[in-house]
Amino acid sequence: MRRTTDHAATPETLSDPGPASHRTSPGSALWRFADPRSLRWKVAAGVAAAACAMALGIGILVHQTTQNRSLSIARAGAVEDLGKAETAFRAGQPPQSHPATGAYYRVGDELPDELRDRIGSGAGPVTWYDTRHPLRGYEMWAGSRVNGTLLAVSVDMGPEQRSLEALDRHMRYAALAMLAVVVPLTLLAAELLLRRLRRIAGTARRIKRGDLDARTASRGHDEISEISSAVDLMADALQERLRGEQRFTADVAHELRTPLTGLVTSASLLPESEPTDLVRDRVQVLRALVDDLLEISRLDAGAERADAQPVPLGELVTDCVRRTGLDTRVTVTGHPVTATDPRRLDRIVTNLILNAHRHGGPPVEVTVDGTTIVVRDQGPGFPPEILAHGPQRFRTGAVERGHGHGLGLTIALGQARVIGARLTLANAVPRGAVATLELPDQEG
Repeated sequence: MRRTTDHAATPETLSDPGPASHRTSPGSALWRFADPRSLRWKVAAGVAAAACAMALGIGILVHQTTQNRSLSIARAGAVEDLGKAETAFRAGQPPQSHPATGAYYRVGDELPDELRDRIGSGAGPVTWYDTRHPLRGYEMWAGSRVNGTLLAVSVDMGPEQRSLEALDRHMRYAALAMLAVVVPLTLLAAELLLRRLRRIAGTARRIKRGDLDARTASRGHDEISEISSAVDLMADALQERLRGEQRFTADVAHELRTPLTGLVTSASLLPESEPTDLVRDRVQVLRALVDDLLEISRLDAGAERADAQPVPLGELVTDCVRRTGLDTRVTVTGHPVTATDPRRLDRIVTNLILNAHRHGGPPVEVTVDGTTIVVRDQGPGFPPEILAHGPQRFRTGAVERGHGHGLGLTIALGQARVIGARLTLANAVPRGAVATLELPDQEG
């Protein structure tokens, strides 16, 4: 496959619209915000997980501390009530329960087996936290053996248990409220960082489109500022390298003009013969190449300016096809007229037609519909690397050399930018290459 290429191609000249995240559509901003792959949601998820872990740790600590404190107070109260009961029992008085305080006395067989086993044959006092009946309520027991009789006091832990459950419930509510505040603040903080990153990405895309003066101009001393500085330094180096290449192209073209003029004059003085015709043909090819290089150098330098005037597109395109002398089918819809530079438009259309005949396959068709001009051939189409990365000068897309210089689309693309047009390269289905030139929609 052979196809002329252009080093200065931009994403606007390609048929591939690029990654979905870079496309502009009414819902793109909303999708970018809601995209779960976005860094903002990863940061928010990390902060939310850290906040939940912290809330869980603090909740467990507070729960355990509060429970231990309640058990300690209940244990001390039960032992104190048991001491009073022992004193009354030794004095021959029956111990009195105190329902108001939740203290109840038990003697002998009324004691739970677990507490009886804990007291054993010892004198005590022994405490035991009974958690066997969560629905009925927990109890704190304190028991001892007095004159061979088992005596115990139980303290109802229901209020303390309910207070602990209420505390756990309030901590959960507080954790949810904290997340409701922390997550939006995290998204806001992440958005501030992402905005700087998007600005850097936008600068990189502008550089890719050919705006070599684009810079991030970021200030600061954090990691994002380091990335911005690196992008700016890369852009400076790339700009200097490309300008050096442009200066070299311009210098070569200018230096070749003087000897080429002498060569053209000398070739015209040669006697008529077959070798003379061959020499003259090659001289004309060299002359056309030097003229193309000079035109490219002017386009690279931004020295070209459009001279807009009302142009009947159908007549201009038909005249372009006629002057090429190539078999090209022209279809014009209506009588479109637009304000543009006719000389530059003629140069663009001529190069597209020559490119289609040289590297495509017949038939070649040119369609004019409104302010859109489409040149299509039936060849193998543009190679994928050209559609993906843009054309490059002096690369024709062919394995062999010598069939074109890869400058036709370079000039077409450069002139299209001068007149404010959009040139798009694409492949047709099932085969063929399509070059679409969209002119500014303004009538003269």
